Amino acid sequence: MTTAAASTEALSAAAPSADDAAPLQPLLSDAVIVLRAPTQVWSDRSGTVGTAPVHGIYHGDVRHVRALTMSCDDSAIEWISTAPDGPSRIVFGGVLRGLDDTTPDPKVRLLRERIVTDGRVTETWTLRSRVDFPVRTTLRLRFQPEFALLHEVKSGHARPRQVDVEIGAGSARVSAGPQGLSLTAATGEVASGTDGVEVSWDVDVPAFGESAVTWELALRDDSLVVGGADAPARWDVAAVASGAADPRLARWLTTALGDLDALRLVLPDAPEDEFFAAGAPWFFTLFGRDSIWAARLALPLDRDIAASTLRVLARLQGTDDDPRTAQEPGKILHELRSSDLEIPSEGISLPPRYYGSVDSTPLWVCLLADAHRAGLPADEVRALMPALRAALGWIRDSGDSDGDGFLDYIDRLGTGLANQGWKDSGDSIQWRDGSLAEGPIALCEVQAYAYEAALAGAALLEEFGDETDAADAVFWRAWASDLKARFADAYWIETPEGRYPAVALDRDKRPVDTLTSNIGHLLGTGILDADDEAHVASLLRHESMSSGYGIRTMSTGAAGYWPLSYHGGSVWVHDTAIAVHGMQRSGLVDDARAVVGELLDAAEGFAYRVPELHSGDPRSASSVPTPYPAACRPQAWSAAAAVVCLTALTPA
Repeated sequence: MTTAAASTEALSAAAPSADDAAPLQPLLSDAVIVLRAPTQVWSDRSGTVGTAPVHGIYHGDVRHVRALTMSCDDSAIEWISTAPDGPSRIVFGGVLRGLDDTTPDPKVRLLRERIVTDGRVTETWTLRSRVDFPVRTTLRLRFQPEFALLHEVKSGHARPRQVDVEIGAGSARVSAGPQGLSLTAATGEVASGTDGVEVSWDVDVPAFGESAVTWELALRDDSLVVGGADAPARWDVAAVASGAADPRLARWLTTALGDLDALRLVLPDAPEDEFFAAGAPWFFTLFGRDSIWAARLALPLDRDIAASTLRVLARLQGTDDDPRTAQEPGKILHELRSSDLEIPSEGISLPPRYYGSVDSTPLWVCLLADAHRAGLPADEVRALMPALRAALGWIRDSGDSDGDGFLDYIDRLGTGLANQGWKDSGDSIQWRDGSLAEGPIALCEVQAYAYEAALAGAALLEEFGDETDAADAVFWRAWASDLKARFADAYWIETPEGRYPAVALDRDKRPVDTLTSNIGHLLGTGILDADDEAHVASLLRHESMSSGYGIRTMSTGAAGYWPLSYHGGSVWVHDTAIAVHGMQRSGLVDDARAVVGELLDAAEGFAYRVPELHSGDPRSASSVPTPYPAACRPQAWSAAAAVVCLTALTPA
């Protein structure tokens, strides 16, 4: 606090509006984001926060500020430009014609620079004048604290918390239990308003001159379970982008690598071990599957973050059998939060540490093997061998809930995720007639991950283990061989759309007959023979699966297909990139490069920041990809897809 007198008072955020009677998930496609994990600011194209449901200043899993506006007493601000400079800085530009002279050209400009760092938002407002007389005006900032939980915002049920406000000279402090924020506005007059904090600056601009004011918000959350990475990213964006033969890929890489940099997080007890947050705005935390896939797709760029992701997840690996958290011995975490995740409208209530993922554990083994092949030092591999043995143990002992020899899942919690593969929405596993499959569900791609993990694990046991490990390696090679044979017998089906692997087996061991993008994840794992890999690749490139902007999650021939369905017809960039990754490993280079061309067209249509997913509308019907309006962006595995595309287009 300053030496000036301070006032302390309780402040309530604005009462819920009538719209709260029918809450909806916020749309994101038109919003502007500036971020540095775990902090993010969502606004409109003028920088104004509060005109859309997603808007706000977030830190961790809490929206600290609901609304933030600026104004000029003597002129309307007419915004004319929005200029992002990487993920963490943006400049909004406007003109103040109420302060101008009478000539046609605007001569009084306002530049609003916003910079976001871990736990901090800084803005500098600069008035520039070309008129031949001094300009004097007052600029005002107003912001509304809220401290609503992230999952409440996502569900449309945001509930403002009661806050305490302490005003000082050029400063304010706002607190709400473990969360709080501090405003610094050294040259401004700070006051408490009816629904927030207000700051005013009297600004004098000389003729042909400029004047600037700066303010800063420092955000606090004592319950935060993740933190931002302090070390600089280990890659040189310009050098990587310069290696792209296609200029569109160079632009995509520049944006994507900046986003991956801004999405790096650590756990407080191991700040040296980084991992990728899944994505903004809802998933600024550790997700087993997402963080593994992002690290795996980006492995040609950064081996170290793959290694640190493995270590972080190994430290959180399951040790007990606990239905409440879906934890089992050897199982790799699905999601880490600072508090329970409640989504009442979907009947979901997840504990802070939740293990409800069927694929994270075999994928962890696959990432370890990939990192080893990429040159991970032997001592780092040896340090992870206990976690490897435990993960293989989970695959053998717990991954198969009903004893049929295939890895499956079912929600033992009752309020957990009904589907626990990467397509985790409630309606993602459908029959061709649109009806939902009943669990336990054994996804086709999870069998492929398990096959690859068994063989990769066997090789690691032989290289780094003892005599017992060598015997276990023999077991795992036999186990993999048996799985491959049983997969061929159980999953391949024939429908009016042709012959292909079923997306899953249901509780009655019937192959669920929808043609989906899941089969792209089989490529390169070894569970398919070469001829079948080529056949699967051709199916993925057929017009029923290929939108022209990537591979659809579900075929247009399925009754449940809808281009704006989250997992039933949309295109997920990472999902398509995984198919490209598999095509490369299978030697299907031409197929891989053709699909990369579709992703480049999509990236161009999204100004090179590709979202989590987009519509499955065919390219023939739209000259640009149609957004899925609630898609997150940036998303780590979508950004990492650019690295896959670079390797696919780089001559061997």
